[in-house]
Amino acid sequence: MFNFTKTEILGLDIGSSSVKAVRLRKDGSGYSVAAAGFTEIAVSEETNKNINTVKAIRECFELVGSRTTFAVCGLSGPEVAVRDFEFPSLSTAEIDGAVLFEASQVCPFNAADSAVDYHLIPDGDDKTRGTLVAATNSLIAGKVNLAKEAVLKCVLMDVEGLALLNCFNGLAGDSDKSTTAILNVGCSGTTVAIMGSNARPFVRDMTFAGNDIINQIAADQNMSTEDVKRILSDESTTAQAQLNDSLGKACQKLIVDVSNTLRYYATQEKSTRVEKIFVCGGFALTNGFIELLNGRLGIEVVLWNPFEKISCDTSPQFKDICDKRGPVLAVAAGLAMRSV
Repeated sequence: MFNFTKTEILGLDIGSSSVKAVRLRKDGSGYSVAAAGFTEIAVSEETNKNINTVKAIRECFELVGSRTTFAVCGLSGPEVAVRDFEFPSLSTAEIDGAVLFEASQVCPFNAADSAVDYHLIPDGDDKTRGTLVAATNSLIAGKVNLAKEAVLKCVLMDVEGLALLNCFNGLAGDSDKSTTAILNVGCSGTTVAIMGSNARPFVRDMTFAGNDIINQIAADQNMSTEDVKRILSDESTTAQAQLNDSLGKACQKLIVDVSNTLRYYATQEKSTRVEKIFVCGGFALTNGFIELLNGRLGIEVVLWNPFEKISCDTSPQFKDICDKRGPVLAVAAGLAMRSV
């Protein structure tokens, strides 16, 4: 959306329960970590929950010790749409209007109150094809203002699902070129992102996520949500065993949502069957979650830590964060790969 000369930026992932930040360097050998940070957002009973979010952004910014205040932020959820389009061959002057009209037809919100951008995908024929992205102005303004209150400048806005695909494709080797899906399960949202052989991204955001699973387990076990979180993150298999059945039941809706999404994707023109799912996000680190998905989805499922392919020799502190929380930092890494 903006045009700047290439400069140092911070990939800033502002979630509902935590803030993640990544700064990368790129040279001839690939990407390396310049800085990485993770800060939880304190739970607050106050009406204005943005206060704690801004505080967490500042703490995360101090943690990474970044010299730049330029940030790339991400958007996801029901106020974001990523859609393919195909028109008869159009002139450059005609494309903008055609895309805006298409957005008004396919977006589940008022496109007139949204920012719309697009990317053309040449296909060697007489069609004008591409992908459009739309997000409500209120959602964009919310992220921009959070960064601004933390004394950062949001110089570019990306879609989190596209950032994940950008990250995966930027690191993928030849063995990863088959049709794969990225499943990002956070506290308040879940994203399925797929890049198939037709080079068209497919992104679907769902509202059922980690918090819903935790709440269902807590109700089923008559426990507090904090106790459930503690047990699911505990290394003790004995403590976790008591929640296995509840975890399976609580994840059923997520599994159905993901299965339906993959089935829908497979029916699209020129789409191929997803062969492997890479899972990231805060809930991905939950004990037993990857194994559960592996058994229920009928597709190979693996935990994805993008930092296994990104060198980190700047400091032991940053390396520890990337090793332990790498799957949580995937969106921030993808945002950090954008150039402005």
